[in-house]
Amino acid sequence: MEELDLKELLQIFWEKKLEIILITAIFIVIGVIYTLGFVTPKYEGTTKLLLATNSSSNETQGGESITTTDVTINSKLVSTYSELVKSNKIIRKVISNLKLDAEKEEVIRRNISVTDITDTEVIKITVKDEDPAVASKIANEIAKVFIETIKEFYGIENVHVVDEAEIAETPSNINHTKDVIIFAAAGVVVAFMYVLLLNMLDTTIKSSEDIEKVTGLTVIAAIPVYDNVEDKAKRKGGRR
Repeated sequence: MEELDLKELLQIFWEKKLEIILITAIFIVIGVIYTLGFVTPKYEGTTKLLLATNSSSNETQGGESITTTDVTINSKLVSTYSELVKSNKIIRKVISNLKLDAEKEEVIRRNISVTDITDTEVIKITVKDEDPAVASKIANEIAKVFIETIKEFYGIENVHVVDEAEIAETPSNINHTKDVIIFAAAGVVVAFMYVLLLNMLDTTIKSSEDIEKVTGLTVIAAIPVYDNVEDKAKRKGGRR
């Protein structure tokens, strides 16, 4: 490929500006069609749980330090609770309580995420679903069954609901403006690559500079192309 300086490169892009605009516009249209017609909206239901120390255990010990039978709740236990939340015992109990389709067990499991809020003892259980009401119901039911399971396993009540999941009004996976901007940026990149590729494949000579680059010789003179429109009109008129 010939070396192009910045001025030549800008000139090439300027000459192909219509193609660049057209390709970018096509990508924007594709982005609008994609985000409006092909993305299934999903809604999130999020409930927050506080992982506190066992108050009943403290009372029985007269305010002393927590014994080995107590569970130390901190950020290191988030992975443990995450696995427990997604366990068969809890998921199947939730499905049974809400009378959901048992065949969708794996789908429900994949749509559940558990995260911690940095530097706190609060975890978030988030559920995604195409129905916002179902997403919030599942999240709240998971929190309820999770608390019951902790009590059953450890014999303590150290998990409390801070915020219950509410019905979301807007989908979490759709952002029309962001999608259109991404497709527009992709269109610009593709358009510039197209112009550069077209320039690489174009071996025609368009100017004296091109001749000098190809032959390595200096152009001494050039004959300009002159088209006299008036003379042509007179000649045509004379022939009549």
